[in-house]
Amino acid sequence: MGFWTLFEVASMPILQVLLISLLGAFMATDYFNLLNADARRSLNKIVFMVFTPALMFASLAKTVTLQDIISWWFMPINVGLTFLFGGLLGWILVKLLKPKPHLEGLVIATCSAGNLGNLVLIIIPAICNEEGSPFGKDHNACKSLGLSYASFSMAIGGFYIWTYTFNLVKSSALKYKALQAEEEAKDILKHPNKDVEANTETRLLEKETNTETKSNEQTEGFWHNLYNFVHQILEELMAPPTVAAIVGLIFGSIAWLRNLIIGDAAPLRVVQDSVKLLGDGTIPSITLILGGNLFQGLRQSKLKFWVIVGVVFVRYAMLPVIGIWVVKAAGSLGFLPPDPLYRFVLMLQFSLPPAMNIGTMTQLFDMAQEECSVLFLWTYVVAALALTMWSTVFMWILS
Repeated sequence: MGFWTLFEVASMPILQVLLISLLGAFMATDYFNLLNADARRSLNKIVFMVFTPALMFASLAKTVTLQDIISWWFMPINVGLTFLFGGLLGWILVKLLKPKPHLEGLVIATCSAGNLGNLVLIIIPAICNEEGSPFGKDHNACKSLGLSYASFSMAIGGFYIWTYTFNLVKSSALKYKALQAEEEAKDILKHPNKDVEANTETRLLEKETNTETKSNEQTEGFWHNLYNFVHQILEELMAPPTVAAIVGLIFGSIAWLRNLIIGDAAPLRVVQDSVKLLGDGTIPSITLILGGNLFQGLRQSKLKFWVIVGVVFVRYAMLPVIGIWVVKAAGSLGFLPPDPLYRFVLMLQFSLPPAMNIGTMTQLFDMAQEECSVLFLWTYVVAALALTMWSTVFMWILS
């Protein structure tokens, strides 16, 4: 496959995202007023509760079997390593550039969580359909296998995103609300206390009460903290996209359940088709919301320039190099099947732009939406060239 052919294949999905984002930005302007803040928030809840779970279930139940899960055992580890190395690099970036406290989680999230869903679903079949593809002459077989890899990648990525990344953005939202509460408290303290009942005795009683309260808090102990931790993890695992991914894997891996929804004679095929129809609304909805947030972000964001440069450098310079090293090391140890398309997907997982679900999370928590949109703008613009270059390198290594 020639360089310019590869450039066209790799850049088309990114250009589609940018064009639909531009439409969303126009819809959010005062002239159209179709995607104002309230509309974006409502649409985002629908994406979170309905569209994304439907997409996860429909893709997994149809394309991933139990044998696939067993033979592709290294892919969950590989995706976990993208989050691990990206998270470490994002943490270093935060320590060096010192963004505002409520943006720290966002920066680490954009460094660690890649778009393991829709971009892989688009890029892999497109490469398979090209003449001269290094992944075999049977385009249909390559496309079918590629879709299975992409769907499994999306499911694993969804699990990590809706647990690890969700917690990062949630922590940032709590910091943001704490800062707001602190600022409000400072405003209150600026005004003198005019309460005639406030005297020395009252202040002593308040001090005694506060001391008793702190003492009680310290007696909560290890088991109470452990209970809170486990409860938080279970709550995050019960996010609709994560639950849908688990159910989709169950249906795909158990033959009789799979036969209920897949195939012409499947009695519940209409359910699968209906769920798929809902899932098809995920990508355009998320991208329109991204564009709407982008319109506000360009006017209101105060994100540091070097933070944007740092995120771009981590995602497109450091992580792909780490990905090559990880895949080559795993292959030399015999952890990977010989299929070059499988290894290509593993390398590609290290070089993708940030997951668009991060924008969904900032919208859910009503925090850093503008900054998130600006980060997305530049990372996706750079991705048009970066994905092309790294795809060429990966194919050259595997050929």
